[in-house]
Formats: sequence, structure tokens, C-alpha cells
Amino acid sequence: MSEQETFLIPTATYLKSGVHIGTKFKTKYMKKFIYKTRPDGLSVLNLQQIDERIAIAASFLVQYEPEDILIVSRRENGWRPVKMMEKYTGIRGVVGRYPPGMMTNPNLEIFSEPKIVLVTDAWPDRNVVMDANKMGIPVIALCDTNNQSNFIDLVIPCNNKGKKSLGLLFYLLTVEFMKKKGMLKEGEEPKFTIDDFTEK
Repeated sequence: MSEQETFLIPTATYLKSGVHIGTKFKTKYMKKFIYKTRPDGLSVLNLQQIDERIAIAASFLVQYEPEDILIVSRRENGWRPVKMMEKYTGIRGVVGRYPPGMMTNPNLEIFSEPKIVLVTDAWPDRNVVMDANKMGIPVIALCDTNNQSNFIDLVIPCNNKGKKSLGLLFYLLTVEFMKKKGMLKEGEEPKFTIDDFTEK
């Protein structure tokens, strides 16, 4: 079986989105996901590990009903991809500022009790990560080479800053979730494309 067949999408599509291009900073935790450092100092993430972790994340998410999942993105490049995933899967997305107390204060109108949380970047979304941690809710986080992994249950190594990269990641998570939930039949193509998930 060729690498092409085992990957969720062709390698070229991954490479085109820049999903594997990290930052010049690398934390101790993210070292194991780094394939090499380019001459310009940028770290390059291991594509196979990215692909594997997306598949694992989808398998995790699919164990929950859409209304029990919360996706949060403070980072603007993640807003469109999160809204698209919400549109097609019914999973709740919060973009922009995360409302304090959303998961910890039952008196708030916006109070929510997700059973699992996915964040676009563990640093700008740290309040969500901390709240989830307090409530014993597992956290999946997209992590670049400069991220810490404290309080995160599953790391998806990736470029979590670029529009194309985030569009591709959420596209794949949406397709895998829909397939595993039976929202897409065997061999059925989704009604959306990767481009739909990328900010115009």
C-alpha cells in the first residue's frame, strides 16, 4: 500500500496548504513532531504524524454527539473553517473571544456543558483549555512547533496560523467526522470543497 493510499488526502494537497511549516521556535514537547529544520530556521513538521493525529482526533470526536462537542478559535484565520464545520456537522463553534464562565458558571445564559473541546491554538485559547481542565473535559488542540502541551489530551501537530492550513485541517476533520457518523455514505463525495473552508 503506497503512502498515498494511507494518507487522508494526497501529500501534494497537504504540502500546498503549508500545514507542515512550523515556526522558528520549538518547544520541548513539540520536538518529537519535527521532521527537520530548514536553512531559514523554520521547523518542518512530520506529515505522517499530522495525518495520523487528524485521523485519531476524528475517531475521538465521533464518539460524541455533535451537541456535546465545542470548537473554539480566538485566531481569526480559524473563524471561517470553524463555522463551516459547524454548518455541516452541527458541532457548536465559538469564534472570537471566548465568553468567560461559559463552561464553569451554570448561572450564565450561554452556559454549556460540552464533553470534549477542540481548540485552534492552545495559547490564544488558553482560557478554554483551563476551564475544560477544571471541569475534567478532554481537550484536543492544534499545536504549532512553538506551543506548550500542558493540559492537552491530544495534540494535532500543524501550522495553526495559516488560512490554508486551518482550512484544510477543519475540512479533513469535517469529512472524517461525517464519514464515521454515517452523514456521508460510503464513496459519497462531500457537498463542499477545501476552498470553502478557506477565508476568501
